[in-house]
Amino acid sequence: MVYIRKIPLSVLLILAGLLIALVGCSSESSDTTPASTSAEDDSEKDEPTASQEAEEEDSIVIEHAFGETVLEEKPDRVATIQWGNHDTALALGVVPVGFSAANYGVTDENGLLPWTAEKVEELGEDDPNVFQDTDGLDFEAISDSNPDVILAAYSGITQEDYEILSDIAPVVAYPESPWTTSWRDQITMNAKGMGMEEEGEQLVQETEDLINEKASEYPGMEGKKVVWANFSADDLSEFHVYTPADSRGSFLTEELGMEYPESVKELIEDDSGFSLSISAENADVLNDADLIIGYGDESLQEAVQADPRLGQVPAIERGSVAFIGDGTVLAASGTPSALSIPYTIDDYLELIGDAISNIEE
Repeated sequence: MVYIRKIPLSVLLILAGLLIALVGCSSESSDTTPASTSAEDDSEKDEPTASQEAEEEDSIVIEHAFGETVLEEKPDRVATIQWGNHDTALALGVVPVGFSAANYGVTDENGLLPWTAEKVEELGEDDPNVFQDTDGLDFEAISDSNPDVILAAYSGITQEDYEILSDIAPVVAYPESPWTTSWRDQITMNAKGMGMEEEGEQLVQETEDLINEKASEYPGMEGKKVVWANFSADDLSEFHVYTPADSRGSFLTEELGMEYPESVKELIEDDSGFSLSISAENADVLNDADLIIGYGDESLQEAVQADPRLGQVPAIERGSVAFIGDGTVLAASGTPSALSIPYTIDDYLELIGDAISNIEE
C-alpha cells in the first residue's frame, strides 16, 4: 500500500513563490555566465580516470581483417593455427600450448618441419601438442589446449572460423586477406598478440639484417624480372602463378630486389588475390621474365621445355628456371617464416643464383 501525505495549501503557495524567484535568478545568471559551463561539465565526465587510462595502456589491441582483438593483459597460454604462426612464438622463446602440424614439406613424426622441430627441441619440449587439421580446423583440440590467445596472422580462416575460435579465446587474424600476410606482418602481429611487440620488432630487424647480408652475395638478382609459376606434368594446358601479394612472391620482390613483369601484373584483377591461373595459350606473358621459380623437379623441367608452347618462353628455353623439389627441405620454405628464413636462405639463394647464371647478358 502507498501512503500519500497531504501538504497544506499555504505551504504550497510559499514553495511556488520560491520557485519563481529561483527561476528568475537562474535566467539572470544565464545572461552573464559562459554557455560552455555544461559542455565543460560533460567534457569532464567524458575524460577517463587515471585508472581507466592505466587499464587502456595495459590493453593490447590488434586490428585485423575481422575487426580488432583486445587483450587485457599479456597472455600466458599461446596457441597457433595453420601455417608458420607457431614459428613466431618459438623464435620468441615460447612453445605454444598447441599448434598445427605442417601440411606440406618434409616433416617428422609429429608433423613438424625441420626448423620447427629443431627449435622445439632447443626449448626443451619433447612432447609438443600438435593439431592435425589438414582436413579443417580441429576446434575441439584447440579448445582443449585452453589458450589465452590464438595466433593466426598468416592463415585462411573464414568469418565463421573466426567466430568459433573467438568463443575459445581472442584471435589474431590476418591483416587484410587470407594467405597474403608477409613474413614481417606475421611476426609483428603475432608478437603483439603475445604481448611481445618490442621483441617482435627486434626479431624482424635481425631477420632483415640476415637477408640483406646473404643477398649481398648475389648482386645479379637485383632488378631481375621473376615469376613464381607452378606447372603440372599431367596437364600443361595451364599454369598457376603466385602473385606479388603472396608471401612467396613478395619475398622475391621486397627482400631480394627482383620485380614481377608488367605483362603478368596486368592480369591481376584482385590485388589481394594470392594466385591466378593462366592458359598455356597465353604463355607469352612469361616472355619478359628473366627467371622462373616454382615447385617441381628435373623431369618436370624437361616436360615444360619440351612443350610446344611453354618451351618457347625464353627463361624456360635457356634453363633460367629454379624448380624446388617437393620432397626437399627447401620446398616448404617458399612460404617464409621467422624460423624457415635463417634455416634455408643459403640453399634458396644458391638455387636462384644458379638459375640466374643461365641468363644471357
